[in-house]
Amino acid sequence: MGKRLAIRGGSIVRPDGVSKGDLTIEDGVIAEIGEAGGGSATGELNAEGCWVLPGLVDLHCDAIEKEVEPRPNTLFPMEMAFLQFERKLAGHGITTMLHSLSLGVGLSLRGEHLVGEMVELIASLREERAMIRHGVHLRYEVSHLTGFELASRLLSAGLIDYLSLMDHAPGQGQYHRPGAFERYVMKNQGVGVDEVAEIVKELQERRSRVDWSKLKALTARARAAGIAVASHDDDTAEAVGRSLDFGATVSEFPLNLETARFAFGRGMGVCVGAPNIVRGGSHDGNLKASEAVREGAADILCSDYHPASLLHAIFCLEAEGIPLAQAVNMATLNPAKALGREAEIGSLETGKRADLIVVGKIRGTPVVRYTIVDGTVVHATRDIG
Repeated sequence: MGKRLAIRGGSIVRPDGVSKGDLTIEDGVIAEIGEAGGGSATGELNAEGCWVLPGLVDLHCDAIEKEVEPRPNTLFPMEMAFLQFERKLAGHGITTMLHSLSLGVGLSLRGEHLVGEMVELIASLREERAMIRHGVHLRYEVSHLTGFELASRLLSAGLIDYLSLMDHAPGQGQYHRPGAFERYVMKNQGVGVDEVAEIVKELQERRSRVDWSKLKALTARARAAGIAVASHDDDTAEAVGRSLDFGATVSEFPLNLETARFAFGRGMGVCVGAPNIVRGGSHDGNLKASEAVREGAADILCSDYHPASLLHAIFCLEAEGIPLAQAVNMATLNPAKALGREAEIGSLETGKRADLIVVGKIRGTPVVRYTIVDGTVVHATRDIG
């Protein structure tokens, strides 16, 4: 018998329901799930009064950008930012993070050089040492023509785990309201009116030169390598149809309920943002995520830009009448399925990797008490009570 760690007396959230009992880990794998007090162990964690959940699997989070550049033109050393960010993620219960790195419009971490550097850093650190599982979600802006070669090279090198196509041109999708694109760029990149006007002009010119057949070949290569492809900000059935034509299997952040329903009905995973649920709606006045969940038109949660929201959103959904197991699946099993990794991670089942979290509450707010990755405790707090 190898090293056995028992998590005693918690409410264990499995894919189909919740039951109180013990969970035992042996050599990094879930060995037993059963009644409380059963089985011997070489180590124990007390989960009385807590929930035992699978580790959260986050498909889309660009918060690493703010860790590296918390204010416009204030770049910090990437390795320092990444290693400190990793500790935050473990504390938020995220055990698999796909860092969303954008090849897109503007300055900061979204240019080729810095994106390539970050991808290589993630690749090296996840091989050498890591508290949690890291991957790369490459967000490719279709009009970012000079980034195509880098995207192709990273794909060929096996450094991409998930690929999405974005089209953030002014006047459509997320930026369909007049001035929305300009306001976003000015706020987030610290540029003035004249500079943003030049960015818009250049973007529109580049978009007119997009070679859609090359993009379709890129997504076909990704799918052939077992990498899921996602769309971004679909706003009509026609937009979903175009995404499907590119081989997308996930629709991220559809802008309205009709589009979410259509995408889900066509067999796509529909991903909504946890901050939208925690805050009670979209900051841009788009789809209310909790409504899509209640309507059965969304099945994946991601943290988007705020990692702490992912765990909290699960319990917000439960408070709105969504069964806890269903809400948990949205942040664990369903994203794992979207990545094709459900055989190893995403749910509490015997034989799977022991990625899990023990969650208590402080004044009604869920707080991670323990985070375990591959059977090793990587985050622990004092007893919550």
